Amino acid sequence: MGTAMAESRNRVTAGIGMMCAGVVCLCLNDAIAKTLTADYSPLQILFLRNIIALPIATVIALKMGGRSALISHRPAAHLLRGGLWICAATLFFTGLSLLGLAEATALVFIMPVFVTTISALFLREQVGWRRWTAVLIGFVGVLVVVRPGTGAFQAASLLPIATALFYAALMLSARLVDPRESVWTLMLYLSGAGALMSALAMPFVWVQPRAEDIWLFLGIALFGTVGITLMTQAFRLAPAAVVAPFDYTALLWATLLGWLLWDEIPDLATYVGAAIIIASGIAIVLRERQLET
Repeated sequence: MGTAMAESRNRVTAGIGMMCAGVVCLCLNDAIAKTLTADYSPLQILFLRNIIALPIATVIALKMGGRSALISHRPAAHLLRGGLWICAATLFFTGLSLLGLAEATALVFIMPVFVTTISALFLREQVGWRRWTAVLIGFVGVLVVVRPGTGAFQAASLLPIATALFYAALMLSARLVDPRESVWTLMLYLSGAGALMSALAMPFVWVQPRAEDIWLFLGIALFGTVGITLMTQAFRLAPAAVVAPFDYTALLWATLLGWLLWDEIPDLATYVGAAIIIASGIAIVLRERQLET
């Protein structure tokens, strides 16, 4: 029994470590994207990111899932997911070009609230008063950050919120994927569908990449793919209620990167609103965990 408990603790520790490392990678991914939006369309950034990431995702899928990970039983579901992801990422990258990195990151934290709301209103899932209370608290946090009706309001703040809505739809759309397909298949086909769909816009937005920017495109592909892979593994090793809250460490890294790279310092309202949103998200995760046990 002692050995089993030790192994369980080791898995949880590894899961937390992978989650934190994955968050760092995705924050670096976002910082690079913010840098690139000064010269390139978000759709071109996504296209090159996916084209470069596709071989990496293929190797990871083969290594972790074998040849069966390359096979999809419902390709249409992956096309839908690719479309949702392109919309979400385009909105977020556009928001990054107009907002501070920490502010945009804080607003995307509203995603668990949208997942709960969509599940209740459109998927007819039972949501009790505790989770509805957490949803309302989350929206209060958004209002604190966005401050509508005041001089501090920026219309660009709506872009990360819309991003969270599309990401929530993307998370829920995983239910449409054939249950025989592994998480590695989902990762691989998401990159492939993203590359295919963003390619359609290239005749209209393409700008010849500068030689000095090639390493940035390589970096966004590497950090994005590795980050998602690490976070996926974290959920496989440890319970969601344990590792999910560590996703919010992204605000620390986003604040640090924003300060180092662009001299961005979020105001107090952003931190207060982010804390409210984070508390709401953690409450939702913990309540869902209780309902599962």
